[in-house]
Amino acid sequence: QVQLAESGGGLVQVGGSLRLSCAASGRTFSRFAMGWFRQAPGKEREFVARISWSNSPSYAQPVKGRFTISRDNAKNTVYLQMNSLKPEDTAVYYCAADGTPYGSSFTRDYDYWGQGTQVTVSS
Repeated sequence: QVQLAESGGGLVQVGGSLRLSCAASGRTFSRFAMGWFRQAPGKEREFVARISWSNSPSYAQPVKGRFTISRDNAKNTVYLQMNSLKPEDTAVYYCAADGTPYGSSFTRDYDYWGQGTQVTVSS
C-alpha cells in the first residue's frame, strides 16, 4: 500500500504560481512512477504530468512550458511547480502512483491516488 497526501493548493491570480507537493508513505517511493492529474467541475479527470523512476518527465500539451514535475526520493515527495497560471487551470489536482518504471497518461494505469488539492485561478 502507498498513501499519498497532496498539499499546496489555493487561490491565485492569473499569471501567478503555485507549487503542489505530494508526500508518499508506505512502499518504496523510488519504485513508483508518479503522476499529476486534475479534474475541473463537470469534466473528466485529465493527465497533467508524470515522472519516471529515472526522473524523466512528460507533460500534457496545455501545461507544457508552464508546469514542471520533479521528485525527491529522499523525501518521498513529488512536486508540481505551476507558473503562468490561467483560469482554465482551475481544478482539483491529484497525485497518483504507478508501479511501473515510466508511468502513464491514463488514470486506469495508476494504483494509488491522493485525496486531491484545490487550485483556483482568478481572473
